Amino acid sequence: MQLSRFNADLFLRDHWQKRPLLIRSPWTRWRNPLEPDELAGLACEEGVESRLILRDGDALRLENGPLPESRFGDLGSGPWTLLVQAVDHHAPDVAALIEPFRFVPDWRIDDVMVSYATDGGGVGPHYDQYDVFLVQGLGRRRWRVGPKCDAETPLLPHEDLRLIADFEATGDWILEPGDILYVPPGYAHDGTAVGTDCMTYSIGFRAPSRAELVEGWAEHQADALAEDDRYADPDLNAQPHPGEITAPAIDRLHAMVLDALADRDAFARWFGLHNSLPKYAEADWRPERPVGRDMVSALLAQGVPLCRNPASRFAFIRGKDGALTLFADGHGFDCVGDSAALAESLCAGQSVAVDPGLAGSAPVLTLIAALIDQGSLAFEEDDGSR
Repeated sequence: MQLSRFNADLFLRDHWQKRPLLIRSPWTRWRNPLEPDELAGLACEEGVESRLILRDGDALRLENGPLPESRFGDLGSGPWTLLVQAVDHHAPDVAALIEPFRFVPDWRIDDVMVSYATDGGGVGPHYDQYDVFLVQGLGRRRWRVGPKCDAETPLLPHEDLRLIADFEATGDWILEPGDILYVPPGYAHDGTAVGTDCMTYSIGFRAPSRAELVEGWAEHQADALAEDDRYADPDLNAQPHPGEITAPAIDRLHAMVLDALADRDAFARWFGLHNSLPKYAEADWRPERPVGRDMVSALLAQGVPLCRNPASRFAFIRGKDGALTLFADGHGFDCVGDSAALAESLCAGQSVAVDPGLAGSAPVLTLIAALIDQGSLAFEEDDGSR
């Protein structure tokens, strides 16, 4: 599915991280990519993050998955909502929903959450620190959007949900299948199912907080510093008051910290590794047996395409003289020549047809074998092993 009536450049200029936008069915042809029963099945699986939210009058109650299959038969006719996170990791047709939105860089992509709701179901007025495209899949949902919120916005007391206390809508729309609502970070929004079989696909984009970056980068650098790299003051002079921390001492201490964090190239590599870490680190996608370079060579020579694991995160940073570093699932690979070109191709799409002539390239074989062995990549004929 592609967006045929949508101007990405105008959207980025006028709306991205600025204000919400309702986009009425911009698709060439909309087709709902997942059936409600399939979503319910995922919510019953171990290792899949899911939540069930039930409404009782004005009160909302949350249950965390995995859910027993019998739970859905016990729900009755009251309003309820099922939320399943990272459905794109398990359903290729849902993963394909991300493709039309790749005018936003891949490193910003989080996942596709899918919700199913009965009439009146919803999660209440709330706000997130995500950019999100809310794509209506089945049925209808009423979306109300309010003002931008922050840490000072009053919340209702609730053990599990962060619900806005005094929600006042500034926009109110009913979305039909194929319609999209874009909501920037911090904007209050509230979605309520109108009728039965309401499915919404939330394509979310993450942004690291300043605190996350400072903590992660500083911790990474601190781990690499030698124990004997310490403050020194060989030019110390007697000072008038022994209790004072003098300005020269503060300058020297401050410089020690800043110097340890100032290496931009080292920061770039750390961020590539950090940002490409899998969303669910406990998931193990590695094949049962390591693949050998001989097998990789044979399959490349046969023209078998490669496919990325939908749960994997790929990105690269350009270096000098055509070199680049590929990042995949928290691992970094320095690439030049043919392997650099391959790395760019791997970051461009989910499926990659590799030139059979590269079957004899040792750097290419080494890179592909490493990515397969860590579960980030597979040959398409191995798709059934995932």
